Amino acid sequence: MRIHAREVIGLVLIVVGIGFEKQWWAIPREWNPWQPLRVADPITPVTQWKLQRLEDNPEACLAALQTTPGESLVYTPLAPHTPVEGCPLENVVRIQRSAVTFNRSFVASCPLALTWALYERHRLQPLARDVFRQPVTGVEHYGSFACRNIYHRANARRSEHATADALDVAAFRLESGRRIELLSDWDDEGEAGEFLHQAQEDACGLFGTVLGPDYNAAHANHFHLGVRGVSICR
Repeated sequence: MRIHAREVIGLVLIVVGIGFEKQWWAIPREWNPWQPLRVADPITPVTQWKLQRLEDNPEACLAALQTTPGESLVYTPLAPHTPVEGCPLENVVRIQRSAVTFNRSFVASCPLALTWALYERHRLQPLARDVFRQPVTGVEHYGSFACRNIYHRANARRSEHATADALDVAAFRLESGRRIELLSDWDDEGEAGEFLHQAQEDACGLFGTVLGPDYNAAHANHFHLGVRGVSICR
C-alpha cells in the first residue's frame, strides 16, 4: 500500500497536537495554548491568542481574571444588560481599582479587564520602575463604555466603546505624586516622553488596538486601548 507524504504529515500533526493536549511533553504553561491563561504567567506570543479565545467564553474569562495575584484587582461581575438602547452589554465587569487607583470606576468587558491586568503587571509597572524608579499608583481615564459609532459618524461601524471593549487613558500618577499626561508630555524629550512612548509600544501586541497621539487629533490627549483587532498599533 502506497502512503503519500501528505498523509504522513497529517498523521504527524495529529500526533503532535494530541501530545501537547495530553501534556505528553513538558511545555511551560505560558507557551501551551491549551493551558488556561493566568495573570501572573509571563507574556508570550501565545498570550494574545489565549485572550482572543476568551471573548466568547465568559466563564473561562472570569476564571482567568480571578488569577490576578493577591487583591490587586477589585471588580464586580455584571449580569448581561442594556444600559442604552442599541448597545447591549454581556461578559462585563465593573472595575473599582487595581494595583492603581482610577479616577472613577468603569465598566469593561471581561477580556478588556483581563488585558489591562496583564498590561499593568507585566508592562506598565516594570516600565515605570525602570524610567522613574517608582511605580504608577494612579491612572486617569476618559471612560470605557459609550454607545456610539467610531468618530460619532452615523454611517460608521460601532466603536469598541459601544461594547465596553476599550479604555481611554489620559494620564498616569506616580508614587511621588508626579502626574504624566498625554496631552502635555507626549512630545517631552525627557523621561516623561520616553515613558509615554514606551507605554504605548508595550501595549501593542497585547491589546488588539492601540491608538495614541500620533494617530490623529482626536487621540491627542489619550491612549485608546481596545481588545478588538490584532496588533493594530498607531
